[in-house]
Amino acid sequence: MRQNIIIFSIALSITASAAVPKLNYKQLNSEARKEYLRPLRTDVAWNTFAKKFLYAPAFHFPERPGARGYLFVLADRQGHRWQMRADSPRASLSPVWNDIPAGTDVTLAVMTIDRSGRATTDTVGRRQFQRDYPFSGPYATPARPYREAALMAMRYIHGLKAINRWKDHPEPDMSYAHHTYACKIIGATLRNEALVARFFPELRDEALLVGRHAAEFLRSISQPEGSPLAYFPPTYYKGLIASARQENQNKTMCMEAVAVGQGLLDLYSVTRDRWYLDWALGIADTYVRLQRPDGSLPIKLDLTTGEPVNSACAMLHPLLRYWLRLHREFGQSRYEAARQRGQQWMHDVAIRRFDMTGQFEDCSVLGLQPYENLTNCTAAPYAAYIYDQPGSTAAQLRDADDLLRLSEDQFTHWDIRPWRDGIRPHPTPCVFEQYKYQMSVDASADNVAGAFLSLYQRTGNRLALAKAMALTATVVNMQDACTGLIPTIWGYRRNVNATSEMWANCNVCSTFLLLRMDQATGQSGERYEGLNLIY
Repeated sequence: MRQNIIIFSIALSITASAAVPKLNYKQLNSEARKEYLRPLRTDVAWNTFAKKFLYAPAFHFPERPGARGYLFVLADRQGHRWQMRADSPRASLSPVWNDIPAGTDVTLAVMTIDRSGRATTDTVGRRQFQRDYPFSGPYATPARPYREAALMAMRYIHGLKAINRWKDHPEPDMSYAHHTYACKIIGATLRNEALVARFFPELRDEALLVGRHAAEFLRSISQPEGSPLAYFPPTYYKGLIASARQENQNKTMCMEAVAVGQGLLDLYSVTRDRWYLDWALGIADTYVRLQRPDGSLPIKLDLTTGEPVNSACAMLHPLLRYWLRLHREFGQSRYEAARQRGQQWMHDVAIRRFDMTGQFEDCSVLGLQPYENLTNCTAAPYAAYIYDQPGSTAAQLRDADDLLRLSEDQFTHWDIRPWRDGIRPHPTPCVFEQYKYQMSVDASADNVAGAFLSLYQRTGNRLALAKAMALTATVVNMQDACTGLIPTIWGYRRNVNATSEMWANCNVCSTFLLLRMDQATGQSGERYEGLNLIY
């Protein structure tokens, strides 16, 4: 769990802004409230499992033959009621949405209206949900500059005992249990050490030694050349946590080899050691062989045979970013046809269905119903991918808008209702990870902030910039001022060890977002030439 290959990017040609534009929050808050009246994707029943809404929802309740209309009745626990009439049971709640106080749990019942204009007892649908809190800035400012926070975060990971052990050990330190997710965690280590080598000259040799040994270990457990999944390291290693489950034995999540490939490219960019690039290309070539004629790839595979575990398809944003990077930075144009096929499949199938399902290695992908485990971790990164492409079409940009609105609507919390003792259970603003894990996670905030930043850079939308800055401020303010740790899980009152619960890939993801925000806002005046700000 905790973030399956989150992707952010900034084109290397983008220059730092001279300054952040002045933000009129009274105007922006009013604009946000108007936007929330516009329902999201009423053509499909994507919100079947939704528990809260920011945007006025519409539900796929059935039509009744002979009905002359429908009465919508909403009520809260205190007995307050709101009513509206509509010609269809699938009408959005926009007419009454702003009348319902934010943070209110409501019950909706939709009844038919007969020929005389009276409501009947024939109820065509019921739902319970929360009318969530809208964006209402300004929010807290960051406790320290973005660049400083990023440097602290990368130094924290580098200084961990479990990471330092790579300097003189050929295998991972399994006292850090998340090493059981080999692709994800050790792939993140490669990326972090490449950053440390760039930003801390005094640590360069040490960081590259850690990166080399970690990469050599991954190569030693990867699938051999000529096998169906040639060059792929495994998702699961040893028998800890989710790696111990029977359904995961000798299985691998299809998209996770991308994490290692990106780390290899980072190390190659720093060292120019061809070994890293050749292996990264081997991974990319295997993906081309796995791609189906329609452009899709399976979500999970048998590690040895390459056979899919079921018919579920992967969300392709990590791979499309990877192939694009190989083309733009390394001149590898041979992946462009595959990338275009994958991009078309995302538009024609995944986004049309709007089932942006989770790709988490510690959540089962077996037996999932459509829309049962939606997540920002597939929606927001793909929105950013579209915004970042200069050639994106109007249809693709509409896709991106829908995906970002989904990520805000279902997973972003601009405020949260306090418990009975008056204490909020999460810092806000924050972003929950997925339906199956209703918890605020740093990398999810990175996801949505990065997509809003991409929207701002594409269009100049100041509300998008305000939202990106608000979420990034929480990332900074959650950081430990002494150690640099950015906790993965932000829920308060959790009796957990922040370090052992920390997912290194999430911490590294935050580092990339912070560097990107620094460059995009011109805060430090630094230009990160030659550094691909992708995670």
